[in-house]
Amino acid sequence: MRILHIITTLDVGGAEMHLLSQVRGQSARGHGVRVLYLKGQGTLAEDFRAAGAEYVRGVSLGLGTPSRLAPHLRWADICHSHLLKADMVTALCASLYGRRRGLVSGKHNDEQVLRNPLVSLVHGLVGRLPARTIVLSDHVGSFIQRHGRIPRRNMRRVYYGIDPAPFEEARAQFAAGTPELTAGADEEQAAGPAQRRNLRASFGFSDEHVVLICVARFAAQKAHPLLLRAFDRARQTAPELRLLLVGDDPFGDGRVRAEAVARELDLGDSCVFAGIRRDVPLLMAASEVFIMSSLWEGLGLVFLEAMCVGLPIVGSDVSAVPEVVVNGETGLLVPPGEEQPLAAAMVRVAGDERLRRDLGQAGRRRVASVFNLDRMVDETLAVYDELL
Repeated sequence: MRILHIITTLDVGGAEMHLLSQVRGQSARGHGVRVLYLKGQGTLAEDFRAAGAEYVRGVSLGLGTPSRLAPHLRWADICHSHLLKADMVTALCASLYGRRRGLVSGKHNDEQVLRNPLVSLVHGLVGRLPARTIVLSDHVGSFIQRHGRIPRRNMRRVYYGIDPAPFEEARAQFAAGTPELTAGADEEQAAGPAQRRNLRASFGFSDEHVVLICVARFAAQKAHPLLLRAFDRARQTAPELRLLLVGDDPFGDGRVRAEAVARELDLGDSCVFAGIRRDVPLLMAASEVFIMSSLWEGLGLVFLEAMCVGLPIVGSDVSAVPEVVVNGETGLLVPPGEEQPLAAAMVRVAGDERLRRDLGQAGRRRVASVFNLDRMVDETLAVYDELL
């Protein structure tokens, strides 16, 4: 099968990392894969090539976009678009060249812009052009049906899947001395606790600190100012808390505004802005809790990554998050947009090591049973097969 993926950006984000896993799985199964992106720096382009994509290229938006997409659309048996802008552009171009039969739209989020009546109306017309729409959660399916005006009969739900290997390896690397993880460990592995201590120390964190890690773009959706204010409130009761913020905002000033809030609150060394990092699994394994204060969330791939490491989750009881994080079993969910409950959850996990351990272990089991990578790739290919 010849599969063309078209995505809005190829920079670091949940949809991009999800697509990277899809490309790796589809290539491993012998399918030809090409990837095009419409804007951004293409930060992950080399990762996609390493994953098996035979062609990865940016296609600039403009009057010439249809002609630039044409040879790839004609090559493909299946064209799968990802994210709203790519969905709209691809649907129109595929229709122009008579390629709707193999057209699939991927919905990775409950795009709030679809609440705008005009945008909803336009999406209801253009969004019906694909033969299938893949939604990554039941919540997103309901949202797209209501606000995107897409009939459910054209939708297929395929939960994200994740390769646990890099996260399990990071956990094992830092857990040297735990018999079930380090049987037969060599001297380098046995240095795990020291490596973990050194990584924490590079941010100014000690073994006595309880580190909350958030890995997310500094977008309005993630509500970093709310997270910072709740953290400031929580550390008044639990001074051992520390906050590590990983990520950036390549398309806006979200990080700059969050840093201003941190200065306003005088958080000092208790909160560290780490920027974009390539060692996220290790950073998670060096932390105690994963936290994210999303106002909405299509699914949240990063929750799955943190659960693979064995971190308990503190998150918002909103959108699709409860489909991933089971409140009281794999994490603590609080009402979105409210400082006090979020701060209370931080204090609770800070003071209860056994709770953190139990939630983390349950999270690892849930990822293995529900969010398996092979299942995701196979279910997606099955949707393609429906059309062929």
